[in-house]
This record gives sequence, C-alpha cells and structure tokens, in this order.
Amino acid sequence: MTAPDAASSAPIKVDIWSDIACPWCYIGKRKFEAGAAAAGVPVEVEYHSFELSPQTPVEFDGRHVDFLASHLGVGGTQANDMLDRVTGIAESVGLHYDYDALQTTNTVLGHQLIHYAKARGRQAEMKERLLKAYFEEGRHVGRVDDLADLAAELGFDRADVVRSLSADEYLADVRADVAQAGELGIRGVPFFVIDGRYGVSGAQDATTFAQALQQVAAERQGAAS
Repeated sequence: MTAPDAASSAPIKVDIWSDIACPWCYIGKRKFEAGAAAAGVPVEVEYHSFELSPQTPVEFDGRHVDFLASHLGVGGTQANDMLDRVTGIAESVGLHYDYDALQTTNTVLGHQLIHYAKARGRQAEMKERLLKAYFEEGRHVGRVDDLADLAAELGFDRADVVRSLSADEYLADVRADVAQAGELGIRGVPFFVIDGRYGVSGAQDATTFAQALQQVAAERQGAAS
C-alpha cells in the first residue's frame, strides 16, 4: 500500500482578511465554519488585519446608526434599514447583534491584540472573543484597558497585554496585513484565500465554502495519484 502524499493530507490553508468592526465578517466567519464542517476536510485558518475605516475615532460620540449614515453618506432611515437587514442575517447564523449597545471605535488596537494572541497560538480564540464583545455584548474594543480585560477573560496576562498594546508591539504586523491586502487587490472584507490559489469574497453561503474546500482536496488527491 502506498503511503498518502503529505501535500494531499495536509490541512488546507485558508487566509482570511477581516475587520473586527465588520458585521459581514462575523457572519462570514460563521458561514465559513459551517462550510468547513460540511466539507469534512482539515483546514488551517489564519486571520489577517483589515481596517475598513482607519479614520474612526477611538471615542465616537453618538449612536452607530449616526456613524454609519455619516460614513456612507446616507440618510438615517436608510442606515437604520441597513442595520436591520444585517441584524436579521446575523440571526440566521446564530449571532445576536445589538446595535443599540454597540460602541463604535477604531479597531487598530484590537487587531494588534489578535496578533498578540496569534504569537501565542490562540489567534482564533481572540478573534471570536472580540467579534462577540463588539457586536453582541456592547463592549469597547478600542481602548487598551478594555482590550486587556477581554484578554484576561481568556487567561492572558493582563499586565503583559497592556504593555504590548501600549508599546504598539504588533502595529507593524497589522500594517503588513493591510499592505498585503492591497497587493492582492482586496478592497472589501471578508475575503478568503483558499490554498493560496482561490479567492472567495464576501459572506458567501456555507455551500460555497464547502465546495471550494472539496475542490482543493480533490485536486490535491488527483495530483498525488
């Protein structure tokens, strides 16, 4: 019996560009997870930073609907309709967005915290925690102390997190992710790069992700045979 080829049995690498403040990124995360489970193939996920609105202040004095209306140049009614729509779609994948409680903020420090967790092998866990804190719990994810509190909830050393974020220890890594997105032509998120070859843009249905992963797995098997 021939031993399986290492390349065909290795996990499929999936690089995901997303922003903590992106509602479609959280929805896309859930749909991708469902698709990966349905595909039944091993995957290795790496998250990459992307800032949809890098000029957002850390402290925004107003409701998120006001921020959205100003940011997109639309009226309040249209902005409300947009939030209602995305909230309904989020509910369909088990997420409970609370835009009344949401605290609009800049996400660059949050991205640094994700890189901090990545360096310690816990990137996915931190990514999920920040998305949940922002969209479902009304927690502030743009200040050092608040981010350190969230990290401490996961068992990280709070004082070390404060040190890292205060020193912008991982800012260069965030900037490198953003630069790489530009080089790849990524203009919006979520954006998924599967096996370094196939790009999937947006919060697609779970079946789309499952089919893409199965296609890559089949191609690997074909190349190995």
